[in-house]
Amino acid sequence: MNDERIVRTSGNTGVRIDGILATVLLAELMTPSRHLWLVSPWIGDVDVIDNRAAAYDSVFVDPSSRVYTFAEVLAHITHGGGRLSVVTRPDSYNDVFVNRLLRQAAPTRAQVVQAEDVHEKTLCGDDWLMTGSMNFTYRGMSVNDEIVSYRVDPAMASTARIDFARRFDNAG
Repeated sequence: MNDERIVRTSGNTGVRIDGILATVLLAELMTPSRHLWLVSPWIGDVDVIDNRAAAYDSVFVDPSSRVYTFAEVLAHITHGGGRLSVVTRPDSYNDVFVNRLLRQAAPTRAQVVQAEDVHEKTLCGDDWLMTGSMNFTYRGMSVNDEIVSYRVDPAMASTARIDFARRFDNAG
């Protein structure tokens, strides 16, 4: 099965990626990928799942009616059995996200690799990937004009994960 959705986001038009990203992360919380990869030069601890109406209580182990951040959700995925690799630039902007993630993630289930020249922007699971021009930051997700492709394609996702492992595993 190869399904793809391309979204052109813009602060001017109000088209955002939030819904697709939240759906992807909710699916990962329920059934974590064996190895989830997040590759982005800049990553902010942005709000990703709004549970203020308690709509997603069944997905969280210890739910609360609030907004969950990117680092929190990724850490929850590691506690659910998923392995997480994050590749980002060694930049102070990323420190809040990285520190929160590593503090909350399951020990030995998350690694952060800092790569000075990384420019790719991809979130990739077992059988899907989200890739494009968008950094995982407030501006990338809410302000800037961006293009993001979400694709369900196990072969393409596998190729991406193999490439990431070759380039970044044990590099951090």
